[in-house]
Amino acid sequence: MTAPTKPSHNGPSDPAATPASAAVPVGERAASGVPLHAPVIDWFDEHARDLPWRRPEAGAWGVMVSEFMLQQTPVSRVLPVYEQWLARWPRPADLAAEAPGEAVRAWGRLGYPRRALRLHGAAAAITERHGGDVPADHAQLLALPGIGEYTAAAVASFAYGQRHAVLDTNVRRVFARAVTGAQYPPNATTAAERKLARALLPEDEASAARWAAASMELGALVCTAKNESCHRCPISDRCAWRLAGKPAHDGPPRRGQTYAGTDRQVRGRLLAVLREAHGPVPQAALDQVWHEPVQRARALDGLVADGLVEPLADGLYRLPLS
Repeated sequence: MTAPTKPSHNGPSDPAATPASAAVPVGERAASGVPLHAPVIDWFDEHARDLPWRRPEAGAWGVMVSEFMLQQTPVSRVLPVYEQWLARWPRPADLAAEAPGEAVRAWGRLGYPRRALRLHGAAAAITERHGGDVPADHAQLLALPGIGEYTAAAVASFAYGQRHAVLDTNVRRVFARAVTGAQYPPNATTAAERKLARALLPEDEASAARWAAASMELGALVCTAKNESCHRCPISDRCAWRLAGKPAHDGPPRRGQTYAGTDRQVRGRLLAVLREAHGPVPQAALDQVWHEPVQRARALDGLVADGLVEPLADGLYRLPLS
């Protein structure tokens, strides 16, 4: 994510201006975020990864593309596809001018390819409604097809330096541990989490945008789901979970992500054949990718229903043209 201008830590949100006794792990003052801002932002200034979507030249479109690609996908897999994508479609209008199937083709093996169709739809709407420029207004971002609350807040914050609560899995885990003392956040984002995230935001926009990026990076690199590195954490001395002895998760079982043998795997294999083809593909070619005919048919029907595959006459299939 982009890194807005480094804020001053001399204002009222500066933890250095807060009495040491206020830097408690839990309670009203800790929940305000005041004791957390400066150490996390200072850590980010020193340890943030140099990622292309964080560079000024990425612009709002580069930030938006990265946010779509990074959903449920690690940075290492996103980087090469991101760079190829921006080289081919440096502006939303460039993508909007292509068929949706080309977005699916370029998506490659990032997974969850409906994201490619949603990004294409957002690019078309940006071109039609906003003259080809990604809007800065949060409400206008949220009105774009395929844009949810998280992505709208992320683009507004990371691209335009605005004050929004940006809650991805990494941020939710940091807040759960540091403030509420839980090892993991709930499986789905709750109203309580959103309220806490808003309470933790610094008051000024520049600091808030920096905090959003910094807390996300802390969760990605240090406060990880497994094998967390508390010895490298800038707020370990005030982390409610660590100070409580790291109690084990006692909530609902955490959802695992299986892949082998699932419909997702079959869909991926079917799409791979279509991406590599230069024209329509016969049913017989698709039948070869998976041995179980019922599951294969179900996966193909799902791809058609999702708009990722277009059926033609005579049992032919292709990536969508419209």
